[in-house]
Amino acid sequence: MTTPDKDLSQRFLNEHEELKPGQDFRFACHPGVSCFGACCSALDLMLTPYDALRLRRSTGQSSKDFAHEYADTSAMPGVGLPMLSMHMQDTEAKRCPFSRSGACAVYENRPSACRTYPLGRATRSGPQGVEEHVFVVREAHCKGFEEPSHWSPATWMADQGLVPYNAANDRFMALASALRQFGLDTGRHLTSQQTGMSGLALYQPDDFQRFLTGSRLMDRLDMTDARREDVLHDEDACLDFGFDWLELSLMGHDEHLKPKGHGA
Repeated sequence: MTTPDKDLSQRFLNEHEELKPGQDFRFACHPGVSCFGACCSALDLMLTPYDALRLRRSTGQSSKDFAHEYADTSAMPGVGLPMLSMHMQDTEAKRCPFSRSGACAVYENRPSACRTYPLGRATRSGPQGVEEHVFVVREAHCKGFEEPSHWSPATWMADQGLVPYNAANDRFMALASALRQFGLDTGRHLTSQQTGMSGLALYQPDDFQRFLTGSRLMDRLDMTDARREDVLHDEDACLDFGFDWLELSLMGHDEHLKPKGHGA
């Protein structure tokens, strides 16, 4: 879980036990735990752009087909960026659509919130860059805390494969935070066209690659040939470019990407 909102981050930390770097907690989740799979129902599960990208590796769908079948779309409050959330099954139990007899059918590419649990992760921008706070989410039904396995926040996140997720999610939240502040400073907010282009760059890398090829937009940017090729043929690289391009096109921030002729 990540958030660009300072007050929201603090509320999470006030409501849950914060873990310091290196501090241990006990937890394990496996079919032998009596509550196994119970946490996969009635979820308010935000899907970050990287979550959606990885999930599509399991479903093999286009970005549009994936969003139509598995996601609900909304606008991020106070920012206007499009945001996806997992559409739970239309049953009384509201199970996750990827839950199969208590097991996860997309485990290798499961979303970051599922990987992070039972921890929560709040981030915000600070003078030294992204400040990370980690807290424990102790739900009454969860028996995983009775298991003997010990973890620190760092070892848990490494074990759960969160490094690329956290890196991409931090970029997403930094973009959202910057856009919120940009709106406060300038009174300018995303137009419907900008919202549509943001959704294309963030959640539709396959379509964005086709747009970039047809528009030759990258010809107007200071980029190496190697990066152009990566953006057009690798969705991870395309998402990374999407963050850079939105910072530049929506706010004029050129720390990561510059128009040609603007120098260093």
